[in-house]
Amino acid sequence: MIAIIPVAGAGTKLRPHTYTQPKSLIPIAGKPLLGYIIDQLLDAGVDEFVFVIGYLGDKIRDYVDRDYPSIQKQYVIQQMRDGLGHAIWLTKDLIDAKKEVVIILGDTIMDIDMKSLFESKVSALGVKKVNDPRIFGVAEIGENNTITRLVEKPTIPKSNMALVGLYKINTFGKLAAALDHNIRNNIRTNNEFYLTDGLQRMIDQGEKFQAVKIDSWYDCGQKEVLLNTNALLLKRTSQDASQHPGLKNSIIIEPVYIGQHAEVKDSIIGPNVTVGDNAVISNAVIKDSIIGHYTRLQEVLLTDSVIGSDSTIHGATQSLSIGDNTELDLR
Repeated sequence: MIAIIPVAGAGTKLRPHTYTQPKSLIPIAGKPLLGYIIDQLLDAGVDEFVFVIGYLGDKIRDYVDRDYPSIQKQYVIQQMRDGLGHAIWLTKDLIDAKKEVVIILGDTIMDIDMKSLFESKVSALGVKKVNDPRIFGVAEIGENNTITRLVEKPTIPKSNMALVGLYKINTFGKLAAALDHNIRNNIRTNNEFYLTDGLQRMIDQGEKFQAVKIDSWYDCGQKEVLLNTNALLLKRTSQDASQHPGLKNSIIIEPVYIGQHAEVKDSIIGPNVTVGDNAVISNAVIKDSIIGHYTRLQEVLLTDSVIGSDSTIHGATQSLSIGDNTELDLR
């Protein structure tokens, strides 16, 4: 099985963090988002990877080459962001047309038994019920979970089952041909070449697709979802942060992850906090947050925050004498 992982997006909804770092490399619970995706695919038996890179793609390549030196991998550059369909089309010369492929977005975490998905005798797409399907690709589903139609961002949805960014294709050549047809004939939706349109062309030509329902799905392109995903994955880590050698006179409220060579002094950390490698924190109270590598925090109170790497924040200190029946807001 070959995995195609598109990681060429600019991550505009997570700015300013994505000005200098791809969103798929934002660290949560001890490693980047992309690392969780690669590990999940490796565990399921994937033996080859193709990464579609673009914006800050050199950082993606550096990370994968450094942390996964032994996997079989190739890179293709999407210079123009013409949609997900275009990104997958760029891989057509790298993959045997007869091969099975799995496509998974590089900023998406989901709970699914990948091995069971791979055992499907027909192509399969991950779906989940959503409240507002108008902002997603939508699958209309018939008997026996067979997908009858796919529509990208429909104005009047006929289904509330959204595509979640997981696609198992039995024969890559059929998808490549469908995308090639759309691109050569400039068939666009909202001025982009959508993968959904290529898949619909396959359905029109008789290809069968099965809907696989996903219970837990986290599209980490937004801060709130990123923090929720951090909390979820922290609960699954085995680290006992209270035993970290860098702690001095501090309280840990699990779950918390503290990176290598980090120092935490006179602080209260947690719950749901990731602290990056070589970070230095003193006199701080932090909960429900992600702190990047080499960041220095002093005298701050943080909640629901994402602080990038190599940042420095010094809070204010006060000496107060407050009488009875007083309300003071220092925000």
